[in-house]
Amino acid sequence: MADAPPFVVDAHTHAFPPDWVADRVNHCQRDRWFGELYEAPTAKMIDAVELMSAMDGAGVALAIVCGWPWLDPGLCREHNDYLAAASRASNGRVAWLGIVAPASSDAAAETERCLALGASGIGEINADAQAIDIAQPGILADVAAVLVASDRPLLLHASEPVGHRYPGKGTATPDRLLSFLAANRDLRVVLAHWGGGLPFFELMPEVAALTQNVVYDTAASSYLYRTEVFRTVLDITGGERVLWASDHPVLGMGRFLERTRKLAAIRPDEWVPVMGENARRVYRLDNTVTNDESVGMPE
Repeated sequence: MADAPPFVVDAHTHAFPPDWVADRVNHCQRDRWFGELYEAPTAKMIDAVELMSAMDGAGVALAIVCGWPWLDPGLCREHNDYLAAASRASNGRVAWLGIVAPASSDAAAETERCLALGASGIGEINADAQAIDIAQPGILADVAAVLVASDRPLLLHASEPVGHRYPGKGTATPDRLLSFLAANRDLRVVLAHWGGGLPFFELMPEVAALTQNVVYDTAASSYLYRTEVFRTVLDITGGERVLWASDHPVLGMGRFLERTRKLAAIRPDEWVPVMGENARRVYRLDNTVTNDESVGMPE
């Protein structure tokens, strides 16, 4: 157990402009994928102020807020402008990922604009939401080139090929993701939701060879796996390739953090990397708040 409390980063959260939260019906009509997940009034939708309130309640020092995978590049641009402004207003506590429409002609230009505005990377790209085949050679090539040149990562939604159905599951399964990784070996990639189970296949040498630049986040973990997933993946990948993430507000960060803190499966030497340092390294979050606002290790 370390003497100083670690810096806790929630590496995968979502927030929307307040007027979008107030008028979700309009956006449900404008975007099919958004409508599938947010048509029900019970689906939680928050703005950046509410995100920071949740961070305060949970004791999370820094959160990375992702762009929603809009099909319309105009909605992507609007969302990016909001997230950039929210990050600037957060006093270093909220980092953000830009979102682009992969099939649009200006995807690379919007990637460059987002990075110029301070984005830490691009994501959460979602193949099903954005009508692309992630396994096709050349998909996102222009965006990937910008990210590689800037040494910034791409966050991809990932889905399990088996198991229960749920809204937003999609078809970005390990086999298709491997095709993308094979075509983008120099790109640093974050695969959401434990990579749809891809780390389990890293026991195969040919898969491990394609995932050297890949890390996995734990977003929505409680909806997908038993808690043993932490120990299993850490044993396969090592402690430097897992990012703690909640998918807040889909999964409440405070509740998930408490569940994580009680896990004996995470060794003391893994706690600091998994709970924050890995995210800071991957997303290059050097100029952030100090450990004074962090949460301690499990006792």
